Amino acid sequence: MWLKPEEILLKNAFKLWVTEKDNEYFVLQRRRGYGEGGGGLTGLLVGTLDTVLDSTSKVAPFRILHHTPDSQVYWSIACGMSLFLLSPLLPHPIKADSATKEEIVEHWEWLQQNIMRTLSVFDSSDDITSFVQGKIRGLIAEEGKVSLVLEDDPEKFREALLRFEKWFELPQKEKLVTYYSCSYWKGRVPCQGWLYLSTNFLCFYSYLLGAEVKLVISWDEIWRLEKTSNVILTESIHVQAHGEDHYFSMLLHLNETFLIMEQLADYSIKRLFDKESFQREPALSDPLQITKRGLETNARSEQFRAFFRLPKEENLLEVHESFLWVPFSHYNTLGKICLSENYLCFASQDGSQCHVIIPMREVQCIKAHTPALLSRALTVCVRGKRALRFSEVRDYERLANTIRSRCGITASPLHSASTEVTHFYYCVFLSLQGPCVTNPFFSIISWNIHFSEYGRGTSMFFTKKTRDLIVRGVPEALRGELWMLFSGAVNDMATHPGYYTELVEQSLGTSTLATDEIERDLHRSLPEHPAFQSDTGISALRRVLTAYAYRNPKIGYCQAMNILTSVLLLYAKEEEAFWLLVAVCERMLPDYFNRRIIGALVDQAVFEELIREQLPQLVEHMTDLSFFSSVSLSWFLTLFISVLPIESAVNVVDCFFYDGIKAILQLGLAVLDYNMEALISCHDDAEAVTILNKFFDSVTNKDSPLPPTVQQASVGNNDKASHVSVDISELIREAYEKYGTIRSEEVESSRKRNKLYVIQTLEDTTKQNVIRVVSQEVKFSASHLDELYYLFKRQHFLSCYWTMNSPVLLHHDPSLAYLEQYQLGFQQFSMLFSLLEPWTLCTGKSNLSLWVFRLIDENQDGLVNFREFCYALDTLYSGSFTNKLKFLFKLHLPPGRGKVDLQAYLKQWQDEILKKEETIKDLPRINQTQFIQFSKTLYNLFHGDPEEEALYRAVAHVTSLLLRMEEVGRRLQEPSSPTKPATATREGLPSEEAVTSPESSDASSTHSGQDAGSSLSEVEWSFSFEQVLASLLNEPAIVSFFERPTLIQTRLDQAKEIRQNTSFLDFYSAHAEIKIHEE
Repeated sequence: MWLKPEEILLKNAFKLWVTEKDNEYFVLQRRRGYGEGGGGLTGLLVGTLDTVLDSTSKVAPFRILHHTPDSQVYWSIACGMSLFLLSPLLPHPIKADSATKEEIVEHWEWLQQNIMRTLSVFDSSDDITSFVQGKIRGLIAEEGKVSLVLEDDPEKFREALLRFEKWFELPQKEKLVTYYSCSYWKGRVPCQGWLYLSTNFLCFYSYLLGAEVKLVISWDEIWRLEKTSNVILTESIHVQAHGEDHYFSMLLHLNETFLIMEQLADYSIKRLFDKESFQREPALSDPLQITKRGLETNARSEQFRAFFRLPKEENLLEVHESFLWVPFSHYNTLGKICLSENYLCFASQDGSQCHVIIPMREVQCIKAHTPALLSRALTVCVRGKRALRFSEVRDYERLANTIRSRCGITASPLHSASTEVTHFYYCVFLSLQGPCVTNPFFSIISWNIHFSEYGRGTSMFFTKKTRDLIVRGVPEALRGELWMLFSGAVNDMATHPGYYTELVEQSLGTSTLATDEIERDLHRSLPEHPAFQSDTGISALRRVLTAYAYRNPKIGYCQAMNILTSVLLLYAKEEEAFWLLVAVCERMLPDYFNRRIIGALVDQAVFEELIREQLPQLVEHMTDLSFFSSVSLSWFLTLFISVLPIESAVNVVDCFFYDGIKAILQLGLAVLDYNMEALISCHDDAEAVTILNKFFDSVTNKDSPLPPTVQQASVGNNDKASHVSVDISELIREAYEKYGTIRSEEVESSRKRNKLYVIQTLEDTTKQNVIRVVSQEVKFSASHLDELYYLFKRQHFLSCYWTMNSPVLLHHDPSLAYLEQYQLGFQQFSMLFSLLEPWTLCTGKSNLSLWVFRLIDENQDGLVNFREFCYALDTLYSGSFTNKLKFLFKLHLPPGRGKVDLQAYLKQWQDEILKKEETIKDLPRINQTQFIQFSKTLYNLFHGDPEEEALYRAVAHVTSLLLRMEEVGRRLQEPSSPTKPATATREGLPSEEAVTSPESSDASSTHSGQDAGSSLSEVEWSFSFEQVLASLLNEPAIVSFFERPTLIQTRLDQAKEIRQNTSFLDFYSAHAEIKIHEE
């Protein structure tokens, strides 16, 4: 066990210890009298002394000391505590000592692997000792935390939570999920400290030798998250964010830590970037309820659903180790029973690759056998007179009762094909079966034999032999049935009877953008096939695509769905084709069929990694693998249907439904490997594309019953003759033989790892597009816009971290135009605007922010986008005196009309394109109340300025001048009208003599508002912008103030510094204050 480091001055006092292992920094010692040899007379004395002492004074038989070469001081850091010392009544202390030595050796090896390489980077012995001590203390705390978690004692977690809140000052709503002791590498020197993982942030804190290290990274900023190893670090976690690399090592539970980090990063990506995926996971919908246990449970359920191809509603509830009797092999295979709400599944763990899925609706009875007959066994009887026997189940009686309580009575769909095999066919099959059965007749026989041995339907055994038959090719008559079974679509259809019919009726006659695109592509779907040359096939295709678009409007319809659905309809009934499409789009190829095709881009990145690993010769010749990404996009989107002849492509679809995306990746590698020499010798991308196209055209399927007239068009005879034909079955077999070692778990791990990078790359592309558009409308430089975009985006996320009902989060839609991706509500806008507006000493900023927000929110939806935000800042920083004054003038005009619908918004957008640039004559006149507020705004802007006194007098002079002009105009229009009302109105504004300080201006303005209200009913007067502009142009102080250059970079630097030095708690408090003020 690890010990709190204690100083030992004499490492070998009285020769009580024998050194067994040592190196430059550590020593492993055994106490004399223990172990082999006994230590002679000295050992006998020591052993006697240890025996007569009470249990509290006894010394551990093994220990590890830490020291440095230039010091005589040693530190005890670990010991091997004998079980005999803990319980003297044990009958066999020698065995206990053996276990003790194993423990101390395990500690020694851990130090060798994780600490020794690290210590070489330190410059002084003191730094080495401090680091080792800190690491050991962290390990002790880690072990204590694990034991406390097992005992459900939250006291340790409360202490960690208090430290987390104190060190990082995040809002109280920020949920700490878990924490770990680890080392963070800052440069070449590790800092021992604590890693805190919360819902929205990855945090690290260390304080050693007076040096404090604090790190806060939000999950949505991470580009890379992976486990790595190098010369110094045997195993570490690599995090890349903001272009910087961060490494965390020496974790006691590295795999567990990485799993939680991976889950939190994926959770943040789905919640903030990919709302469609997030809405499909209600278990993690509330960020305030996320827990470590919940994340681990969700990860296990995801893996469970992906492996067994189950609906998204299923969750892994129980796992039991057991043996399953495999009748066709006549032996028990070791594995695990996995139980969900509606399914009982089993997967072997002994390399037999056997698994079975039993829907609860298929179970007819459960028999729990007494231990006298079978060892803790239970038998599950399913429809079709089949039974599965599980043995060595620890809690078999409770499991049997659980299954009984969950069983349904709904039967699965019956299949028309016979499951019986005649003896004659069986004998013929055995006599003629070779290494590859190619004749369709014998292919059906081989599958019937397989059904007779392994079962048929939803409870069929999946084994290596099943995959071998898939690789050889599926008979035409069985293809639809097996696709439904392997994809899990059979379960979806069985649990949703009548659902497809309802969708067809509801979607009938609807007209949307999706239905328009479907109509456009209907006749482009396998036009050479007879099935789609008549209205029957076209109508079926239309109904399936329209029903799915109605079911999932987030996806709607995307190109490539028509090609895939056409192939599905060739081998499955209409309703079955619909459920197969659901399984592909929502389960087997997630995020493929949307506007950003994130899933396809992720799998392209996985494909690139596999090319680097499996085809190094090709990588040496073509260092830029982006070519293969662009070429392979259609491979992934259409499962090779768009590039291979249809009779060959269906064999690929067979493998896909059984092995998922792994089959497509394997085949892609086999295609590149087959054309390796030709690709290496090509000179450009165009030549490489030609080589691959010729290869695909040469792929044939000698078992296909389709006539040549329905095959896809191929190249000319000369070109085809120059390329040797390749049978699709041989190509698939070669793909499985060469690349079958690729594990599905590795593919899924690579998918998660690359998804972060793909998402961030798309975000970066979005940023570049937004900056390119906005830069044409403002005078800010590209670098300034880049910094503004970062601040704007961070402010957007700040409003999403701790609530599910944030308006910006609810309105966020990745499919929207670039400029509408991120928007700010008033609270977020006000905070950011106050940091960036040019008038640093301005008072009444909340009112100014509100008016600016209302002005630039043109469609009045309560949100502003980045372009609108930049327009306001650009006017205030780079606009001319007239433009700045016009902007302030418009702030005090009444807000525009309410929120408009889409059609009205498009019309408004068209009008804006056609209309001419707004002139000062187009602005409406400002009335009495608005002009008073306009004057007050000018006073607030001038507050704290060095020329404050002169500016106040200038404003007072302008207001007096304008009122006199108004009075003269009224006299000319109505010579007999009294002048008292106008005079009363003038009293509502401060005179030149009255304005001497900001306080007097505020008081005067307040008084003016009250007087204005009383005089408004008597006399109504207003000013045009031309009058206000002409009056202010005569005041040099005001002109100089607005034309004074202000650098946006200064405000950007200040805003970033405030963000770094001010705690999130202060920002969050500021949000609350703004909200209270608004209310």
